[in-house]
Amino acid sequence: MSRRTGGAAGNRAGGGARDQSGADRAELSPRDKWITIYGRKPVLEALNDPALSVAKVVVADNAGGGSLDEILAAARRLGTPVERASSTRVKWLAGNGKQDQGVVADVDAPRMTPLPNFLRQRGRRPTKVFLLDGVTNPGNVGMILRTATGAGFDGVILPRAGTPHVGPLVIKASAGVAFQAPIVNAPTAKGAVDALRAAGYEIYGLSARSQRSLFRTELAPRAVFVLGGETHGISVTTDTDLRIPLHNGVESLNVAVAAAVVAFEVANRR
Repeated sequence: MSRRTGGAAGNRAGGGARDQSGADRAELSPRDKWITIYGRKPVLEALNDPALSVAKVVVADNAGGGSLDEILAAARRLGTPVERASSTRVKWLAGNGKQDQGVVADVDAPRMTPLPNFLRQRGRRPTKVFLLDGVTNPGNVGMILRTATGAGFDGVILPRAGTPHVGPLVIKASAGVAFQAPIVNAPTAKGAVDALRAAGYEIYGLSARSQRSLFRTELAPRAVFVLGGETHGISVTTDTDLRIPLHNGVESLNVAVAAAVVAFEVANRR
């Protein structure tokens, strides 16, 4: 492995962020409170899942059919608001013009929050987070969310620039954990690093060229582990680079696999 990378890092469980108070949640913008899903089957499954809270359902004016009747019946049973909108608006809300099937729903994500709120809530407590820097594959994003949540990481920072929307593919790869994952929203990876560094976090990258092994390095109490994109690796400036030792000619690991190695190494030290 010849270049620094997190995507090829060969190179709501556990101790995560607490749910925000009702007042804090009320002040958030919709995109920092809800995960928007689309398609009739996913929306119906969300309505029928007792572990999820659907804030509202939006149905296109021209939508109809038996499956939609099931959705409307489930929403009535749960007291979930249903709004009617033009098909154009539904497509815009879904962010997908081909697969919305005339219905979208906003599902509450109680641990999702914008980065400034996250930093304020964490204060000076020991905190471990991932930052996705150009990770574009929805399957990788979903698996990272599942791993981080299971390992008790405090947050996964998802920059809106360069990271897939948390939609059906991400949710599927996370096996549904995305709704409860400690997602931290930020506009860009660089802006997130600047804010984290200013708040006293150590920024770690993964690099095959580093002489410092992840397993032999004392980690800062407040640490950010940058996971670089599958193609171009890490684009932001890091403070310390670490390597995951590999053998038998293996040069790199998939970014989601690397995230699992880091997450459970950190969990093992707690």
